[in-house]
Amino acid sequence: MLIVLSPAKSLDYTTAPTTDLHTKPDFVARSAELIDVLREKSPAQIASLMRISDQLAQIHVERYASWSTRITSRNSKQAVLAFNGDVYEGLDAPTLNAKQLDYLQSHLRILSGLYGALRPLDLMQPYRLEMGTKLPNPHGKDLYAFWGEEVTHALNTVLAAQKSKVLLNLASEEYFKVVKPKVLDAKIISPVFEDWKGGKYKIISFYAKRARGLMARYAALKGITTPEKLKNFDAEGYAWDASVSTETSWVFRRRVTD
Repeated sequence: MLIVLSPAKSLDYTTAPTTDLHTKPDFVARSAELIDVLREKSPAQIASLMRISDQLAQIHVERYASWSTRITSRNSKQAVLAFNGDVYEGLDAPTLNAKQLDYLQSHLRILSGLYGALRPLDLMQPYRLEMGTKLPNPHGKDLYAFWGEEVTHALNTVLAAQKSKVLLNLASEEYFKVVKPKVLDAKIISPVFEDWKGGKYKIISFYAKRARGLMARYAALKGITTPEKLKNFDAEGYAWDASVSTETSWVFRRRVTD
């Protein structure tokens, strides 16, 4: 079983990493191609392309300028410890022990606009490049064209060594679009997280993102290699609802007070 997550916009490069263990991303040379394209953009062009403020654009232009293919612990941090959004608050990787981090290293990949697919302990330099960014490049009009089937082939390589040929999709739609189902050598299961609000169950973005991280954490804590065991996921009150689930869409529900 292999789990995929989206990255986060928020980054934490100030907190010291909780482990010295690290690996290097597989697609550094490909990432460098994108950095070369981004370096040609002015702060104003980056602001327009990414729909961010001029101040943020300037920060990222400086990051592109300093990005290097020479990756060290001085200019980088392990991806799963550097990302700092709702999903990663649920995952709470800094509190996992060595065995649990090793599980994630084998069973989790983080989809990335710049890096393609990251192992949790891959050293990552600070960046911003969302997968849905319409960045023209030598391979096409956007990042989906740039990565083509490359990310999917990389996932297939990992899946070939897994006991269960299942891809657990905990990524957003934007990021999962880089995975080509027809090329993927695995069954895809996509969990859905719903909360009771306003008299009905619905997907609430903040809670759903956190729940994705919670499920990845649950898998790491339990050392789960067979997806069926994830139906027992019960973190923070969620429970699998068989009555509304399908073979490939597993719905987990939770009642909260309005």
